[in-house]
Amino acid sequence: MLDLKEIKTAINFMAKEKNIDREKIVEIIEAAIKTAYKKDYWNKDEEVIVKLDLDNETLEVTVEKTVVKEVTNPALEISFDELWEQAENFSEGDVIEIDVTDEIQDWKIWDSFWRIASQAARQVIIQKIWDTEKEKIYDLFQWKQGQIINVKIEMVEGNKVIFEYQWNQIVLPKWEQVSKDNYVAWARFYLYVDEVSKNEAWISKVVLTRKKPELVSAVFAENVPEIWDWIINIDAIVRHPWVKTKILVSSSFDEIDPVWTLIGQKWIRVKAVMDEFGWEKIDIIPNSDDKALVVKKSLSPAEILKVEIDEEEKKADVYLLSTERAKAVWKSWVNVNLASKLTWYKINIIDLNPEEQK
Repeated sequence: MLDLKEIKTAINFMAKEKNIDREKIVEIIEAAIKTAYKKDYWNKDEEVIVKLDLDNETLEVTVEKTVVKEVTNPALEISFDELWEQAENFSEGDVIEIDVTDEIQDWKIWDSFWRIASQAARQVIIQKIWDTEKEKIYDLFQWKQGQIINVKIEMVEGNKVIFEYQWNQIVLPKWEQVSKDNYVAWARFYLYVDEVSKNEAWISKVVLTRKKPELVSAVFAENVPEIWDWIINIDAIVRHPWVKTKILVSSSFDEIDPVWTLIGQKWIRVKAVMDEFGWEKIDIIPNSDDKALVVKKSLSPAEILKVEIDEEEKKADVYLLSTERAKAVWKSWVNVNLASKLTWYKINIIDLNPEEQK
C-alpha cells in the first residue's frame, strides 16, 4: 500500500530544499501515476485522471469513458449494460468518471505499478529541478552578459566546479575550465558571463567561462579605472589560456601612455591580473596606424628587423635573425599564432643570417 504520509513528507522536503512549488511536484507525481497506469493496463488511449491530495493524504484515480449503446473502443467507452442499475441515470454520449483507485490498490502487481510510477516521477522531478535551477540562474545573470563575477568555490564534484553566488550554486563545466587552474574548495576566481539567452522553446542558457580572452580584459578593467573612464581602450585581445595573452591598447589622450597605464607603478596593476591567471604571460601592445609597427611589437619578445605588409592579401612578411625565430614563434607556435589573430595578418617568418642583415 502506498504510504501517502511518507510521500507528503518527501514532497514537502523537496519543495523546501530545491525551492520548487509543492503543487508542481504534485502535478509531476500525478502525471507519473497516470503514465504507469496506462502502461500496466495496456490502455494508452484511456483518459486517466489522478488527484493526489497531500493535505488530506488521499489518492484518487479515475478513468473517463463515454456512455454508448455498443462499445467499439473499450478504453474510451462503456455500455449501458456495464453500468447495471446506474444506467438509468445516464444518456448516450455522457462522459463519466469511473473510480479505479481500489482496483489499482488490490491489483496483484501493485509493487510493480508503483515502482514504474516512482521511477517516472523521479526522472521528471530531476528534470524539473534542473529546469527550475536553470531558470533561477538565468534570472541571476540576465543583465550580466559581458561582465565578470568574483566567486568562491563551494565544492568540486568530478569534472564540475561548483561556485556559490548570492546563495545559489553555479556550475563551471569541464569545457569552460582552464586545466591548470587550481580548483579547490574556498578558492576565489573571476568568471566571465559569456552568454545569457533563451532559445525558441524558451529554455534558458547561461554560459560562464574561465577561457575567454574577454575575461582577462574585464579583470584589467577591475584594476585599471582608466578603462571604465574610456581613457584607455582595449582594441583587441587574444589568448591561449594559462600560456599567454596579447592585448592591443590605445589611449584617448596623446599624453597618456596606454601600456604603462595598464602596467601601473611597480607593475602593480599587471601583477594583480597575472595573479588571477597563474602568472600567464601578458603582452601589452600599443595600437598604431603603422600596422607594420603593430605586427613587430606583437611578436615580442623577438627582435624584428623588418616587416612588409601586403594589405590586399592581409599578409605580413616578418624578417628576423635566425637566432630570434624561437622567440617569435615560441612554444607550439603560440606566439606567432596569437600575433596573427591579434593583428588580422597572416604572418610569414623569414629568417636572415648575419651576412644577409648587412
